Amino acid sequence: MQRAGLAGGRAAIGLCVLPLCFLIVRQCLPGQTASQPEIPRITVDVNLVLVHATVRDRQGGFVSGLRKENFKVFEAGRAEAIRVLQDEDVPVAAGLIVDNSGSMGRKRKDVTAAALAFARASNPRDELFVVNFNERVSFGLQDTEAFSASAAKLEAALNGVPASGRTALYDAIDAGLAHLGKSSLEKKVLLVVSDGGDNASRHTLNQVLESAARSQAMIYAIGLFDENDPDRNPGVLKRLARVTGGESYLPAETSQVAPICERIAQEIRHQYALGYVSSNQKLDNSFRTIQVVAKGPHGEKLLVRTRSGYIASPKLP
Repeated sequence: MQRAGLAGGRAAIGLCVLPLCFLIVRQCLPGQTASQPEIPRITVDVNLVLVHATVRDRQGGFVSGLRKENFKVFEAGRAEAIRVLQDEDVPVAAGLIVDNSGSMGRKRKDVTAAALAFARASNPRDELFVVNFNERVSFGLQDTEAFSASAAKLEAALNGVPASGRTALYDAIDAGLAHLGKSSLEKKVLLVVSDGGDNASRHTLNQVLESAARSQAMIYAIGLFDENDPDRNPGVLKRLARVTGGESYLPAETSQVAPICERIAQEIRHQYALGYVSSNQKLDNSFRTIQVVAKGPHGEKLLVRTRSGYIASPKLP
């Protein structure tokens, strides 16, 4: 994707948001050496609201190469000046949240293959991890390794728990969101694959929605529901995706999961990061809607998906 100009300066103290959030920008990546490729950063000397946007044309194809003048951002209906625009494939911290409850037994092979397809389609510098869950939540990688880009290690992590027991979906998502905080990468994603609702979590739906909204993560969810499952709740996955700017999928067959995972990986690689400084600098805990619209080089209307708002808070999550 095309490289866009980025503003320089001190790292910003960002706006904390609830129920939707911004990303806190950082100036450098800890541990990065002169021999490593530079990872693009957005740094400014003022409070910056930063949102990721997926832009598609009417045929569903990704649109790259757009400039600031192709976008308009509105906060609470008021047009805001776009200060920075990033159009690059940057490394991502991504968690694979995989249901291992008893009803997943016959679907496990396809789900594992799909998760590995996502990993192989990712940036080699991505930081990936696995959260397996039934009524318990466990991390698939070794205790000494928080993240990995190794397909072999991720495959072992995905196969480390037999399919049995009940479903603690909310606990698993909450654990994944917390683990993302260990990464210094700015862009964060959860990919959730589950075949049911929740019948074993300590966390409630409202609690996990709040955690998701406070986080920096986009959540992509794939629901594999059995028609006769009394706990099936596709609405939960849709809400989690919508509140974070991700997307939810409800395939009819498990064989469709791998192509979906590849599509998600491609989308993550083709997103814009837009930053603006709100004209309302009061950190008063008010909810502010965000709308992003885009037009092509010839004025054609494009389809944009991103977070829909935030609450301006003086405290970091």
